[in-house]
Amino acid sequence: MFDLYISWSEYYQAIEELAIKIYQSGWEFNQIVCIAKGGLRVGDILSRIFEKPLAIISATSYGGKNNQVRGEIKLSQYLSMTTPQLGDKVLLVDDLVDSGNSLKATLEWLKQHNKGEINEIRTAVLWRKQCSVIIPDYYVHYLPENPWIHQPFEIYEQLNIVDLSERKHNR
Repeated sequence: MFDLYISWSEYYQAIEELAIKIYQSGWEFNQIVCIAKGGLRVGDILSRIFEKPLAIISATSYGGKNNQVRGEIKLSQYLSMTTPQLGDKVLLVDDLVDSGNSLKATLEWLKQHNKGEINEIRTAVLWRKQCSVIIPDYYVHYLPENPWIHQPFEIYEQLNIVDLSERKHNR
């Protein structure tokens, strides 16, 4: 497996390309649900572009050295949202599908916790790896070699507040 490094401009460009793909599909939805942490920025920007409310579900499955060890998926107990209901057409977004387990588990969670309310859920990500057990409805980049993706915000996983404070103080 090789490493793929993404810049901030590439990251935001991919979100814009994803928005265009969703728009060009003609599919109408009334709520966006993002999987945090990775899908939070994607969901926020799509929510602004499409002028749709954003709900957030938190998920975690990675830890260990450099946050690259896959473990058990843990989902939050509740959605964080400002609307009284999700609506019947939901766009579920994340930054990428690696194994696809987080996206799959979240789809199941949404269906289980919103029975009778949701008629259709579609999924959208920036990067789809070949090894994923699920194929999203919308994605920008297909990665057949399954690289490890280094996103621009990951620098903050290696930076603690003491180091940041000292770095800013010494400028």
